[in-house]
Amino acid sequence: MTRRLLIGAAAAILATAGIMPFAGLLRQQPSDSSIESAANAADTAAPIYYQDPDGKPLYSLTPKKTKDGRDYRAIPAGADISFDEPEQPAEMTAAEPKTEHKGDRKIKYYRNPMGLPDTSPVPKKDSMGMDYIPIYDGDDSDDGSVRLSPGRIQRTGVRSEPAALRTIHTMVRAPGIIQLDERRVSVISMRSESFILKVANVTTGSHVVKGQPLMEVYSPAVATAAAEYLATITSKTTGSDQAYGRGSRQRLVNLDVPEAAIAAIEKSRNVPTSFEWTAPRDGIVLERSAIEGMRVQPGGVLFRIADHSVMWALIDVAERDLGMISKGQWATVRARSFPGREFSGKVEVIYPEINKETRTARIRVELPNPDLALLHDMYVDAEIDTGTGEPVLTVPESAVMDTGSRQAVFVDKGQGRFEPREVKTGHRGSGYVEVREGVADGEPVVVSANFLIDAESNLKAALKGFAEGAQQ
Repeated sequence: MTRRLLIGAAAAILATAGIMPFAGLLRQQPSDSSIESAANAADTAAPIYYQDPDGKPLYSLTPKKTKDGRDYRAIPAGADISFDEPEQPAEMTAAEPKTEHKGDRKIKYYRNPMGLPDTSPVPKKDSMGMDYIPIYDGDDSDDGSVRLSPGRIQRTGVRSEPAALRTIHTMVRAPGIIQLDERRVSVISMRSESFILKVANVTTGSHVVKGQPLMEVYSPAVATAAAEYLATITSKTTGSDQAYGRGSRQRLVNLDVPEAAIAAIEKSRNVPTSFEWTAPRDGIVLERSAIEGMRVQPGGVLFRIADHSVMWALIDVAERDLGMISKGQWATVRARSFPGREFSGKVEVIYPEINKETRTARIRVELPNPDLALLHDMYVDAEIDTGTGEPVLTVPESAVMDTGSRQAVFVDKGQGRFEPREVKTGHRGSGYVEVREGVADGEPVVVSANFLIDAESNLKAALKGFAEGAQQ
C-alpha cells in the first residue's frame, strides 16, 4: 500500500509541474502485479525525474542540461517527500499529545503565526503552510511581563538604557520685537512762552551726547527770573537776601533752565538775552519739532531723545509655555537682521495679561546694546532656558509611549523579560523626559523597538483571553 501511494504521489507532483507524459499513467488502471513491478523498479532504478540544479520549478523525465551546460539534478524515489508515518511510542495515544521541551522549558501550546486568535496543543500548520509558534512556560506569565528570545531581541534591535539623574534644559522658542527702554527716553519742551532763536545742526536720527547744545531760546519769564537771581547774588548778603536768592535760583530750575546756563549767570554776573538749551542725556534724536523763529507755547515738544545702549525685547510666549517661565531666566535673542549673532539677557518682567486673539503672554528681556545694533521695532527670535539647574530622574524620550491620557515604559527585567510600567512625566528637553513616578534610579528601560514589544504584549494578552474563553 505504501508503494502504491509513493508512485501515485510522484505522478501527481510531475503532473503539477507540467510533465504531461505522466498524465497517461494516472488515467491507466494498472494491475497489482504491474504496481509491484513498478515499485521494485523504483527501488533499484536511479531517478524518477530530473530537476533544475538551482531548485527552480523545472523538471524532465530524461537527463537534461541547462542553457549554460549544467546537468539537471537526479531525484530518486522518496528523496524529496516521505510518505512514511513517523513511529510513535506504544504507550502514547491520540488522547495524550506529545509534550515538547526546549532544554528545561516545556511547550505549553502553539499559537497562530499570523496573530489570529487560534491556538493548538500540538504542532500544526496554518492554511498557508506556516508552522504554529511554540509558547513555552513563562512566556505568558501573569505579571504582565513580555518575554522575548535572544534571537528576536537581536533581530528587532531592542536596546535598553538605565534611568539616571540629569539636568534638563527645556528651551521655549518664541518671536518678539525690540522696543525702547521707557526709562531712557527724554522729552525737551518749554515751561513758559518762548521763542526759538537758533537750532543746532541736529536732525532726527542724529546721535547726541549729554550737554551738547541743541538750540538758543528767548523766554521773558526766564529772563525775569534770571535778573532777580542776579540781583540777589550781587547785593549784600543778609539772612533775608540769602533766602530770597535761593528762591530766585529755584524759579530758574522750575523753568527747566539748564544747569550750565545758571552757572554761566553766576560766573559772568550778567543776564543774557537768550539761553542755550542742551541735551539732557546721551542718545539718538527720535523727533525734532524745533524751527528757528517759531513761537513755543508751554508744554510744546521740541526734541525727543532716547538712549539705545540698553533695549527691551518684548517676547510673545505661547500660553501653554507660560508656566515654565520665571523671572531671572536667561534668554538668547537673535535678530533677523544679524544672522549668527546672539544677544543675551535676563527675563525682567512677565506682563500680567494674555492676548485674547493670539493666546500669548508677553515677557520683557533687557538686552545690552553697546554698538547700537538693535533698533526699536526690529523683529527677533528668542530662546528661553527654562531649566532649573537641579538634576532630576530622567529617561530618553524614545522610551516613553504616550497614549494621550497615559504614559508607560518597558522595564528590562533581564533574561528577555520586559515589564510594562505606567509612569508620570514632567519637563522635557535635551532628548530626555523627567519621570516623577514609576521608575527608580538605575532601572533599565527600553529605548529602541519598544513599539514591537508593545505589539507583542497586546497580542499575547489577546491570545491569553481567547484561550481562557475557550477553556471555559
